[in-house]
Amino acid sequence: MDLPESQPHSERWTNALIDALVGLGVTAACLAPGSRSTPLVAAVSRHPGIRVTTHYDERGAAFFCLGHARMTGRPALWITTSGTAVANGLPAVVEASVDHVALICLTADRPPELRGTGANQTIDQPGLFGDYPRLQADLPVPDQAVSEDEARAWGLTAYAAAIGLPAGPVHLNIPYRKPLEPSLVVTGPDHPAAGPVGGAVPAGNASQVWSRPSMATPSATAVRELAMALQEADQGVILAGRLTPGTADLVMALAETLSWPVLPDICSQLRLGPRHPLLVSFADLLAGHGPEGVQAVIQIGRMPVSQRLTRWLAAQNPRCWAVLADGRDTIDPHHRATHRLGDAAPATHALTDALGHRQSTAWSESWTQAERTVSGKLPEALTSEGGALTEPAVAALVAASASSGDALVLASSMPIRDVNSFATKGAHPPLVVANRGASGIDGTVATAAGASDALGKDPGNRTVLLIGDLALLHDLNSLALLRSRDVTVVVVNNDGGGIFSFLPIAAHQDLFEPHFGAPHGLGFSAAAQMFGISWTGAETLDELKAALDTARDRSGPAMIEVRTSRTENAEEHRRLNDLVGSWLR
Repeated sequence: MDLPESQPHSERWTNALIDALVGLGVTAACLAPGSRSTPLVAAVSRHPGIRVTTHYDERGAAFFCLGHARMTGRPALWITTSGTAVANGLPAVVEASVDHVALICLTADRPPELRGTGANQTIDQPGLFGDYPRLQADLPVPDQAVSEDEARAWGLTAYAAAIGLPAGPVHLNIPYRKPLEPSLVVTGPDHPAAGPVGGAVPAGNASQVWSRPSMATPSATAVRELAMALQEADQGVILAGRLTPGTADLVMALAETLSWPVLPDICSQLRLGPRHPLLVSFADLLAGHGPEGVQAVIQIGRMPVSQRLTRWLAAQNPRCWAVLADGRDTIDPHHRATHRLGDAAPATHALTDALGHRQSTAWSESWTQAERTVSGKLPEALTSEGGALTEPAVAALVAASASSGDALVLASSMPIRDVNSFATKGAHPPLVVANRGASGIDGTVATAAGASDALGKDPGNRTVLLIGDLALLHDLNSLALLRSRDVTVVVVNNDGGGIFSFLPIAAHQDLFEPHFGAPHGLGFSAAAQMFGISWTGAETLDELKAALDTARDRSGPAMIEVRTSRTENAEEHRRLNDLVGSWLR
């Protein structure tokens, strides 16, 4: 693309960088206001191929990009000014790195001559994110000595690194000298529209076209050895961890070949349906109560939410435990793995081809029967307290309110665990989004905003966020990102950290309540009003269902707050666990 010669070189260089990224498929950017990042802001805001969201908190902006990428599989651009603004991106960079989510961080910096001089808002930005980025570079100041072709090359390199295997964050640190402002006041688009992923690359690099790299096929020897080990096991299970929808389909094909039950994590995109005789959706509840004698485990994808389930499986000492997962880490916290095949999708496909079809056995039928028993009795057990708002019942109802075309965003701690344990299957499940790489509570609201941004404005689609009170307080200012979006926030307010009631520290009351329970005594109606979000309080399951239905029928954001008791919640979980045990004895 020919740019006016009157433009400063740094402006032309930055436009070329953004052109390259948009041409490869980047469609979204989120930024926080700042002066040093002016060239980047001008480039993205004036490009018709990219949608820009502005948020005043850099941490929230980074998690917004994370939520967008989880829905689309493509990186969004996180753009920041210099100084501590950059440091606020670390939690999202860590999450993106650990959970293999594409993210491109473009951080503006002071030029080298100002570093180490005490110049205002100047810190040591290169390498600030440690070893978490897939690629990080401190670029030269974009002056006449640095060509626009080099800018395009950096765009291509950054995109390829972000979507590579494994996907993850990329950090380009760009120092700018003044003047920072664009040379012209633009009243209309001065850039070509963005092309599709792998589409046309801007002039100057027409021969360089990047698309998502093909996944590596595991060695035939490794697949054959694993297949032989599995042939010797009659009683096996498939443990489905965090997966993409495409890999989830491959998992079910493998299950049908082996006639083995699938124990699906909530992030496997299998847990909420559709129904399948080999799909054991209540696997977490069956841990400790289900069939014993597991001889083999095929673990596909990143680690599941339920530690109770994985510990129970490990305690049965299966002689074969195969891990099929992307990335270089072992995905084996219990140190049980006997086989490792990288890149989950091609490994699952290759293993299916290597195995012969097996007939269903009494083993798989025992899992199916246990699943039928729990699914038949649990709904009544969840509502047996006269429609009271227990946290397991809330989780099941909220999960059921989301369907195909929706995003169901689950906060860490109790919300994701409760949906994993108690939600029922449905014919049209939503896409489940959760930050389970590092499992922090930070940025959860912003992640939901990014997921909603990726869904677009289709009136039939909605983002539903289930979140605890501490996670909402932690990301309260990201409610500003929801003001124009179709997002329903269901906040479970138990006045503190509910998950700690399940830990041994709960017995130490002198420490527990002030430092772990940490009651705050706050409600969220005023916060919702402050950000222009409709608020409803629900005191019964019927009121919660009505509020969920009302939110779906309207456009814009809505918040539904339910009040529960941390002590009663722990007792309810124990009651339900005991009931499951009695049903299966």
